[in-house]
Amino acid sequence: MAKQQSFADKAKGKKKVEGVTVKVIKTVKTNKGTYKFNEKFVRLDDISKVTEIK
Repeated sequence: MAKQQSFADKAKGKKKVEGVTVKVIKTVKTNKGTYKFNEKFVRLDDISKVTEIK
């Protein structure tokens, strides 16, 4: 049986996400005095809003 859907058909159906993805690294000091790094990805509408991340 032949394929019903090609890769081009699949890619055409996906929506393109607007904005920029930024990796945020936050340091936290533990009770022992060592530092722990928390990483997360944040999606922003515009790169100029990077200073507003908490």
